[in-house]
Amino acid sequence: MYKKDLELERSWQRLLNELKEVIGKKPADLNGVLFLIGVQELGKGKRYFSKEEKQDLMHIAICKVLSYSGFYELEGLDEEGWPHWKLKKKLPSFDLLEQEKLLKMHVIEYFENEFN
Repeated sequence: MYKKDLELERSWQRLLNELKEVIGKKPADLNGVLFLIGVQELGKGKRYFSKEEKQDLMHIAICKVLSYSGFYELEGLDEEGWPHWKLKKKLPSFDLLEQEKLLKMHVIEYFENEFN
């Protein structure tokens, strides 16, 4: 494992432990953290979400964190208050492992920027 990858994994585990302290449960994986970000970005608090809404929340979170690299830009909110994002530049062709690393890196950045 490269030093950079090891540092990312340590930062990721620290974030998961911090989230456990805040929400009382350690998110199982990246998808769980993305779901939390989506709920936070929607700003409507804790409530029941349909399967389709959960997918939309994941999309909101991915767009938000990838906006740090300029891939997405917030277009605005719809009449129900859901954020909509516009693709600004094409995403690189990454394998699944590289995609996960990019998302984890930006998720960590999200929590550093939004909550520190």
